[in-house]
Amino acid sequence: MKLYIKPGACSLSPHIVLEESGLDYETETVDLKTKRTKGGEDFNQINPKGYVPALLLDSGELLTEGPAILQYVADQAPAKKLAPANGTIERYRLQAWLNFIGTELHKSCSPFFNPAAGEEWKKIAGANLERRLAYIDEQLAGRPYLLGEDFSVADAYLFTVLSWMPFIKVDLSKWAELSAFVQRVSARPAVQAVLKTERLG
Repeated sequence: MKLYIKPGACSLSPHIVLEESGLDYETETVDLKTKRTKGGEDFNQINPKGYVPALLLDSGELLTEGPAILQYVADQAPAKKLAPANGTIERYRLQAWLNFIGTELHKSCSPFFNPAAGEEWKKIAGANLERRLAYIDEQLAGRPYLLGEDFSVADAYLFTVLSWMPFIKVDLSKWAELSAFVQRVSARPAVQAVLKTERLG
């Protein structure tokens, strides 16, 4: 498998999950401005959506969208417990978290990385982020990870989005549980390895 990434972007979460899974994989960086891969290919020809992550399977098929890639990888290594079994209520809770992180956190960060975004848009998005982060902080009380004791793909996604907070001037220190979560996840050996590979740590 080959994962197309941009260091520090949302492709960080499937990169972490691939490392946690123990599966064989490689990565290739993409310049999202020029749409060229490190190997010189036209990324738009690989993924017409033009953004990362994209996972090229050994079969030659391409899988896109972070939450789908995360669950696919988890299902290839069930012994690692990166996602609850399909069909269980726990799996649907995982999907609820992935959807929440994607729509309520990830997308609320978009204006802060968009040069054309006005201050009013950023103000609305920032207020939404504050409410959502407070909610997650409450949910993490008394549990190490979003689903309980086991680290899951949702934690990798949450950690990735939280890693952007310093860049958009959101101070996580006001939320003790979130701050502890970031420290807990960042200390995982697989996460450390990925941060080193992407030169983020």
